[in-house]
Amino acid sequence: MSEEFFIPKLGQTVEEVTLVTWLVKDGEKVSQGQGVMEVETDKAVFPVEANAKGYIHLGPFNEGDVLPVLTVVAIIGKEDDKFEVKGSVPAVAETDSTSGQKMAAEVAPSVESEAIGENDRVFVSPRAKKLAAETSVDPALVTPTGYAGVRVIERDVQEYLKQKPKATPVAQRMAAEAGVDLYSMSGTGPRGKIVKEDVARALQPSITVSNSLPVTEVQERIPLKGVRGIIAERMGTSVHTTARVTLVMEVDATELVAARTRLKERVEQAWGFAPGYNDLLAKACATALRKFPYMNARLAPDAIEVLGHVNIGLAVDTGRGLMVPVIQDVDKKNLHQFGTEFRELVDRARKGRSLPDDLSGGTFTITNLGMYDVDAFTPVINLPEAAILGVGRIAPKAVPRGAEIVIRQMWTLSLVFDHRLVDGAPAARFLQYIKQLIEEPFLMLAE
Repeated sequence: MSEEFFIPKLGQTVEEVTLVTWLVKDGEKVSQGQGVMEVETDKAVFPVEANAKGYIHLGPFNEGDVLPVLTVVAIIGKEDDKFEVKGSVPAVAETDSTSGQKMAAEVAPSVESEAIGENDRVFVSPRAKKLAAETSVDPALVTPTGYAGVRVIERDVQEYLKQKPKATPVAQRMAAEAGVDLYSMSGTGPRGKIVKEDVARALQPSITVSNSLPVTEVQERIPLKGVRGIIAERMGTSVHTTARVTLVMEVDATELVAARTRLKERVEQAWGFAPGYNDLLAKACATALRKFPYMNARLAPDAIEVLGHVNIGLAVDTGRGLMVPVIQDVDKKNLHQFGTEFRELVDRARKGRSLPDDLSGGTFTITNLGMYDVDAFTPVINLPEAAILGVGRIAPKAVPRGAEIVIRQMWTLSLVFDHRLVDGAPAARFLQYIKQLIEEPFLMLAE
């Protein structure tokens, strides 16, 4: 009896993956638990292990194919078995052929609904169908990118909503009557909405202006896909949907620097790593989040949700782009536990081996650019969190201290928060308390 080998679920929000590489050859003998393939989500590359032992027979899937989760991609059985799908689990053929599209349509899962477009039918995933219904979008108007180009997924609906031009009813009617493409226009109304004056202006004869500037040569085109595409989408959404306010505060980190130096001397050999400023700052932030729980929150459609766990994400620069590993329940971990877990998560992220839970569930984010000699900056809130803390470099400065001018180790922190959830004064109290913990590190022992 052969066993079906399929793409496993890799988190609650992952609907499809990209096949990166096969680790075995067709017909090769495999052991249960052996790595068979590598797949990529919008967050990381994951190995997928064999769920049985025997001879593996691969389906018609190539590197670069985008596959829905639960797709049966191979079977594991006897040496003379052949690949075939026994159940109703969806399979996808080659995405660049008509036969592949036909096969994808034929085996699309029954839980999906159909939308009839001008050319052919497409299938709509449950999450995409829900979002389309909530936003009054006709799925037939959405360009599908999943399932060999015949499956509308949630991201397709989001992209349609992002690109759909916003226009007043009068402007829409004028454009329809005159045959003007609203997608080619820029709106001058409130929040960029297209108004009737914009359509009237577009109907006026255009004047050709000679351009004496040379045509700029495009040296490289970097597709907005994968991690880069997700970053672009999420950061754009954050900037356009949050009411961002930035508070900048200079902190005297002299005592923290001294404490870190003494701590390093005492524990580096035993721990196998030297505690860093990110470790100490994360512990300070966790203490502050417990004291001011309104900062440990997110915005729901009809309420502000104060969260019970303090899960801190720390932004990490990797070869695949920005990643934010999340350490769970930071307020309940000691510095050694936090530092060990943080370094494991960073190592996996930089190797592209993050697990699904490594990069999700954060309630507050810290991003540090101090190692690049940055003094202060304004980071973008990592939705759906309420705030993010930007960290600059620690630098010696001459500062007044009583009647004297002394050299102190100064640190600039930038708290960016969403004013929809938090007002300025409460956010300032939160940042001020972090400042107090940094300037008097022993206070963290009292909390």
